[in-house]
Amino acid sequence: MAKNGNDAEIDEGLYSRQLYVLGHEAMKRMQNSNVLISGMRGLGVEIAKNVILGGVRSVTIHDEGVAEWRDLSSQFYLREEDLGKNRAEVSQARLAELNSYVPVTGYTGPLTEDYLTKFQVVVLTNSTLDEQQNLGEFCHSKGIKLIIADTRGLFGQLFCDFGEEMIVYDTNGEQPLSAMISMITKVSLGVVTCLDEARHGFESGDYVTFTEIQGMTELNGCKPVEIKVLGPYTFSICDTSGFTDYIRGGIVSQVKMPKKISFVSSCHFAHEITSIISFLQIADGEELLALAKDVNSAQTGSAKVEQLNESLIKKLSYVAAGDLAPVNAFIGGLAAQEVMKACTGKFMPIMQWLYFDALECLAEEEGFMLTEEECAPKNCRYDGQIAVFGTKMQDLLAKQRYFLVGAGAIGCELLKNFAMIGLATGEGEVIVTDMDTIEKSNLNRQFLFRPWDVTKMKSDTAAAAVKLMNPAIKITGHQNRVGPDTERIYDDDFFESLDGVANALDNVDARMYMDRRCVYYRKPLLESGTLGTKGNVQVVIPFLTESYSSSQDPPEKSIPICTLKNFPNAIEHTLQWARDEFEGLFKQPPENAMQYLTYVFMERTLKLPGAQPAEVLEAVYKSLVTDCPQNWADCVAWARNHWQCQYSNNIRQLLHNFPPDQLTSSGAPFWSGPKRCPHPLEFSTSNELHMDYVVAAANLFAQTYGLQGSTDRAGVIKILQDVKVPPFTPRSGVKIHVSDQELQNNNSSIGMFTCDCAVVDDDTNFHMDFIVAASNLRAENYDIPPTDRHKSKLIAGKIIPAIATTTAAVVGLVCLELFKIIKGHKKLESYKNGFMNLALPFFAFSEPIYYEIDWTLWDPHGLGLGLFFVVFLHTDMFCFWHTTNHYLLLFFIRMSISWRSPCFLRECPCCIRFSCLLPNLKRDWTYRECTCIHLLPYLHAGILKFLFTGFLFVSCSMTEIVTKVSKKKLGKHVKALVFELCCNDLSDEDVEVPYVRYTIR
Repeated sequence: MAKNGNDAEIDEGLYSRQLYVLGHEAMKRMQNSNVLISGMRGLGVEIAKNVILGGVRSVTIHDEGVAEWRDLSSQFYLREEDLGKNRAEVSQARLAELNSYVPVTGYTGPLTEDYLTKFQVVVLTNSTLDEQQNLGEFCHSKGIKLIIADTRGLFGQLFCDFGEEMIVYDTNGEQPLSAMISMITKVSLGVVTCLDEARHGFESGDYVTFTEIQGMTELNGCKPVEIKVLGPYTFSICDTSGFTDYIRGGIVSQVKMPKKISFVSSCHFAHEITSIISFLQIADGEELLALAKDVNSAQTGSAKVEQLNESLIKKLSYVAAGDLAPVNAFIGGLAAQEVMKACTGKFMPIMQWLYFDALECLAEEEGFMLTEEECAPKNCRYDGQIAVFGTKMQDLLAKQRYFLVGAGAIGCELLKNFAMIGLATGEGEVIVTDMDTIEKSNLNRQFLFRPWDVTKMKSDTAAAAVKLMNPAIKITGHQNRVGPDTERIYDDDFFESLDGVANALDNVDARMYMDRRCVYYRKPLLESGTLGTKGNVQVVIPFLTESYSSSQDPPEKSIPICTLKNFPNAIEHTLQWARDEFEGLFKQPPENAMQYLTYVFMERTLKLPGAQPAEVLEAVYKSLVTDCPQNWADCVAWARNHWQCQYSNNIRQLLHNFPPDQLTSSGAPFWSGPKRCPHPLEFSTSNELHMDYVVAAANLFAQTYGLQGSTDRAGVIKILQDVKVPPFTPRSGVKIHVSDQELQNNNSSIGMFTCDCAVVDDDTNFHMDFIVAASNLRAENYDIPPTDRHKSKLIAGKIIPAIATTTAAVVGLVCLELFKIIKGHKKLESYKNGFMNLALPFFAFSEPIYYEIDWTLWDPHGLGLGLFFVVFLHTDMFCFWHTTNHYLLLFFIRMSISWRSPCFLRECPCCIRFSCLLPNLKRDWTYRECTCIHLLPYLHAGILKFLFTGFLFVSCSMTEIVTKVSKKKLGKHVKALVFELCCNDLSDEDVEVPYVRYTIR
């Protein structure tokens, strides 16, 4: 077994996504930490699972008790045949499979003080008050970090004690900010002004350093300086009156400063712990309420509450005997993240208590309580859940038919929770689809997979794994991508049979497609996502909430083309340039050449904008004629000459057009501000980076033509000695655009490449070798600090950082919303959208948004269902008279078959303007002279007739129109046409209106 420790190398292939969250230094500190987790019921095993996946040095699991029926409701590594066996002994082997780098040991003896000294972090779950006080005091005195976690039904709590002095190296985990400077004043409190391209983003109290300042050089390389923010582009620093005058330039960079924090022992909270533990040991509501009043009356000052929430206290007593997998998942994810904070000093710990409840999951009716009989144990695996929700709820769960889209990290956690709560264990079914196969990097957070599962299909493997957790679950794995192409599979009959949908997706387009399908079929949708330590949950309920697509994030900020081509000033720019270079050299030209050889593509090529037709044809000519290699030596020669072109000749040409001392029309230096003056490179076979580029480029070029490559550097150097590199001669008349607007005005191609073919997780295909070398060489051209391969993968591959703790916590909240859906909650305030950032830590919950309007997106208009409405003609616009008396200007109707996604509409536009159907209508009508058009559906014939005053009559089949416009035949599975209405109100504001469903079968 591989082990973590002082000398252990970090397996970047396994921990890649987590490394982007924690960083290498934090991971190394964590690999030197031994962790004890006491209590192997549902909460304990959840914490252990996340900590083991995280990659600590070792984990010891402790439990002196044996498995009981109620444990099986959330302890996913216990099975019915394990009843009566020690929980730690049974769980040890199954937990050990999660991570071969982390030894897992089971311990069943008492927790003595001598035994605890072996560990840097101790976690107590399912512990007694005496254990918490005694062990807490000992751990505090010995510098052992302590976490106490507990859940009771719908309640959870967390306590942290990380000693009297703990150093936090990074409080939030965000990348340090930087900005370019335009001015620094020379006064007693110097004011720094940044370029107005973007806000600096700093906060008062931040520390910064300076580089590349011309003039006020005393600031370059100085110790971190504390700042006070004055505005979005300005902040003050130290006394600069004695410094030399500022001339120009400079970069200011944020510095993460260590922060010392202190904790007090759990004994200081003895009265709180005593109260809580006593509460949880009492099942009778009245008795608990009386005790609470006694405890409260004994308090003084702010600790005493004027009015106790009696209803809350009674509910605590009623559900305290329960054990719910979703609550354990949420608290377990948080507790495991606190373990990592304790080990690494990365992120701000919880100070020191956290309480959580999800009482909205109970019945909405005020005063409604389940009977003791309904919640009594049944000696079944759901006893812990029945204690909270009763047997009727368990029967409802068993009948559910749910569609899970995605079997990645969130998908695995959802399936585990589905199995534990008993979803689809009766007449129901869980259908999970995922078209991906398992990769090594998945194993760090997708805990249903093992090393021997790599290359297997995710959906099938995940389905088999949860069947072991609960053999009663009915689950089917599919390998289909959701989208228009699979609507023959996921058709009307399929969606109409569902009770709901859960998304576990990693891209917005697929999320929006599934959201639209759920709106169309009026199915509840559970939506969630993670980004490092951040996570969010959104619940979409028909006729109650907005949908996922109702609000969208702002588009990602793009890099100006001219910045990429000629004026980069950050490593992100050079990496994007390298991605484009990869695409332009090794993907697009071969594809165009193959198309040229297989069929005539001139018509398509000539329709491209700007100079792209000439560029494409020139690339095809080079691929097939001038650049076509015959052997490996030709590939090396091509790579060497391309190096010379990109990193020497093109830079010399740029400096020929704009010399280093060039001035603008206003007299300011051209090379200033965001424009960094470059310098050409001189090739050397003794420079590792130069050789990295040539070897990678030559091998990729050889692969394009089916030639055998080589990684023998000595052989490459020998070939390079015979390569003739033409001398550079500057060309006159070469136009270099300095802005995107100038580029557009000259009708040049400004389309940006994509790099879908660059596979960043494969270290053997030369993709990342080329991108890293190309980016760092260009960075050297412009004196931009280079970056390592790890960070290059993150930026160039647009990798989403991920960690198991956030995923577990998010999915716990998702499944609490699932309880509410299945129970049939009708009140908006019962549902909760959630956002969290475990690094801060920060948690926010809010009611879903509800539209205050007479209709909602859940109210489609059905042509063919007898609904009548009127449309008014106004040149190219139509006015839609809604049955609730709202005037809307209808610009055009967009059609989709069974509600196709926006992605499909871009591929096959199907926007039907009424004017295309009415070519003979006069165009000089005013709005006040609108003529009524009655849309009368003919159910059997499928004919929509447009009747106009003035005896003008037009009729045509809607299916014919759709077939003609979309250029696709309607499949037999299509039962209806769906029309999107793009409308404005009379004040010209966009209005979201229901779609129109036109039934054809």
